Amino acid sequence: MAQLSDDCFAFGGQLMGVEEAAALIVARITPVTADEAVALHAARGRVLAAPVLAPGPLPPFFNSAVDGYAFAHAGGAAMRMPLLGRVAAGQAATTLPPGSAMRIFTGAPMPTGADTVMMQEDATLEEGMLLLPAGLKRGANCRPAGEDVAAGAMALATGTRLGPAEIGLAAALGLPALRCTRLLRVGVFSTGDELASPGAVLGAAQTFDSNRFTLLALLAGLPVEPVDLGILPDEPAATTAALRHAADDHDLLLTSGGVSTGDEDHVRAAIEGAGSLVFWRLAVKPGRPAAMGVVAGTPVLGLPGNPVAAVVCFLHLARPLILRLAGAVPKALPRFPAIAEFSHRKKLGRREYLRVRLRREGTALWAEKFEREGAGLLTSLTETDAFCELPEEMAGISPGMTVLVLPFAGLV
Repeated sequence: MAQLSDDCFAFGGQLMGVEEAAALIVARITPVTADEAVALHAARGRVLAAPVLAPGPLPPFFNSAVDGYAFAHAGGAAMRMPLLGRVAAGQAATTLPPGSAMRIFTGAPMPTGADTVMMQEDATLEEGMLLLPAGLKRGANCRPAGEDVAAGAMALATGTRLGPAEIGLAAALGLPALRCTRLLRVGVFSTGDELASPGAVLGAAQTFDSNRFTLLALLAGLPVEPVDLGILPDEPAATTAALRHAADDHDLLLTSGGVSTGDEDHVRAAIEGAGSLVFWRLAVKPGRPAAMGVVAGTPVLGLPGNPVAAVVCFLHLARPLILRLAGAVPKALPRFPAIAEFSHRKKLGRREYLRVRLRREGTALWAEKFEREGAGLLTSLTETDAFCELPEEMAGISPGMTVLVLPFAGLV
């Protein structure tokens, strides 16, 4: 399990900016060092623990990029040459007699003596002769060996998160498995006597717990083993004991709720009682009541209880923390410019995230603000497309201004 010192963050303030919190995580968290071989079919989302060096060139041999006719370039002049033979993908390379051409197909090895290919769409055949127009460049429509990756070159760097393209590249290099950092074990609690798990019988003053399942779903897109730890009661000693016990066999603990200033909010005090508190409250809306600390060497994030606030804080705290622990190269959340179709005023010194619908007209992307702002409205996430990010130095926006949006589809 990850083991941090209780004072590894050493932050003395009360209110922390989003960027400051993310920078603190990157600077002070040490990635796990254990790694394992992961088969390509199971490697999506994992993090490389070692660089991938190409065991051979890619492509492995000189080949045709198109269906056409292979020949030896002779200065680009118009020519007539006899058409002799054919070579298809998967066949061994042949030798091309001087002054002749050969039918060739995409991916087939270039015949010895040939260095250029004419696309079949451009070719003219006349009584077994190939007519070559002037102007075709030497090497046209060919792929040299190692054009993509040279033998011995670094194909993928340590810390790369593996997606379909990276996995495809590894497969093209003939690698059946890759060395990846082990999956992080991340435990998720919800807190509060007012919560019941879906499927249970609701008490008179209870609601069904949604945050735990939202967080577990967000974790599913990251290099972790998510663990459902259930609901913590509104009882200080039980909360403290649960955090201490879970810290023993998890790399990270996430909680939602119980970090504000109410009499029944016990998570912040439990973190302090069982370890140390790094910070409490972020300069962000929604999401200000968030706590971070260390318990028995394990980082603990106390996320807000309101669903939208929990998602915002997950993206800006849990996501970078998980990627850092997993050894991934830091990568910012995707942001795209859009044109605002609404007005909004905000407090200086605080970052805000508004839920917006997106629509495209021609090359312009337009953002329409969701009609309600409550941080407890789950439908504000299901009926919108993105967060509109308003930075700390911005006092407000008006229609026609350019803003940055974070589409939900790319956030994990």
